[in-house]
Amino acid sequence: MKDDLAIKFFDAYKKQPAATFFTPGRVNLIGEHIDYNGGLVFPCAITLGTWLCMSPNDDNVIRFKSVNFEQEAEIPLQTSYVKDGKGWYNYPLGVFNEILKDFKIPSGFDLLYYGNIPIGSGLSSSASIEIVTAYALTEFLGLNYDLLSLVKMAKRVENDFIGLNSGIMDQFAVAFGEKDKAIVLNCDTLDYQLVDCELGDHVLMIINSNKPRGLAESKYNERVEECAAALKFLNQELSLNNLCELTADQFASYSHLITDATVLKRATHVVEENDRVSLAAKALGEGNLAEFGGLMYASHQSLKELYEVSGKELDTVVEFCASYPEVAGARMTGAGFGGCAIAILKKGAEDDFSKKITAYYEEKIGYAPGVYVSEIGNGASAI
Repeated sequence: MKDDLAIKFFDAYKKQPAATFFTPGRVNLIGEHIDYNGGLVFPCAITLGTWLCMSPNDDNVIRFKSVNFEQEAEIPLQTSYVKDGKGWYNYPLGVFNEILKDFKIPSGFDLLYYGNIPIGSGLSSSASIEIVTAYALTEFLGLNYDLLSLVKMAKRVENDFIGLNSGIMDQFAVAFGEKDKAIVLNCDTLDYQLVDCELGDHVLMIINSNKPRGLAESKYNERVEECAAALKFLNQELSLNNLCELTADQFASYSHLITDATVLKRATHVVEENDRVSLAAKALGEGNLAEFGGLMYASHQSLKELYEVSGKELDTVVEFCASYPEVAGARMTGAGFGGCAIAILKKGAEDDFSKKITAYYEEKIGYAPGVYVSEIGNGASAI
């Protein structure tokens, strides 16, 4: 991959890249729509991701090019930036904007990106491109940011520069991931624990619904607002910073304070899903895939009925998985509204599973899904 990209970089810029970096995408094994509610999530890095070849230039411009997109940008080196339309390069441009708040960038840069994360799939292509840019500039320029600072920086890019009210899970997972480990992350305190994620005789399957998502234009921000409304209802008698400060049993004692039926459904999912994360991490750490799989299905059902973010496409994938005997568990992953589902599948069944789920999905939806086998991989790194 590095050699192939070096050739593409030379074709684009007529010189060799000075450095190459990689940051993965991620899946969240369980714990959806929890990160902005201060709870526990359980993501892992995957082996699909984003590569960045880079070299400084003497032209005082930042050149953004991608193998995946025809759109390019050449932007003068300035002291600050604002979002420029809807181009993909806004994600790395936002990183430059953040770094310029702390450091003077001494030269322009020629940048070439390549990603094999399906765009709009919910596998965190945006967090991957943000972190690979921040990590690359930090390493190349010798900036004194630690990895957590880069995670927080990338979250600010997503929230303030791009305008999406997402939490910190995606950036954290693609930065801190480790091979064959999943991360139990407390999104309030940022305390985390790595949990062994050896799937034994099972593999992780990623099923892309191929329904495109535009989170900033979707109902994602609406869900954030509904959770804030639930918190306001509960704080008539309590003093909470986040919904996930309550266990499911505690929530049951105060849920009568939430008089809006829709807001009550959203809060119920959040609190119960937060409890499921602890149970799932314990089950997976003990190698109990049957229990883990049951929790995955319960999570999906809650996201479908209470949080209403799954949709026909993702429901069709999980419906098939529940009927396929070699699947231990399945659920949508990511914010929903399209994107991907994941399944824990017995090794040896990959080809049969891929063939049959494709036929089933195509019959129900009208077009084929994307089906991928992934390992659990490492986070951001220099190549």
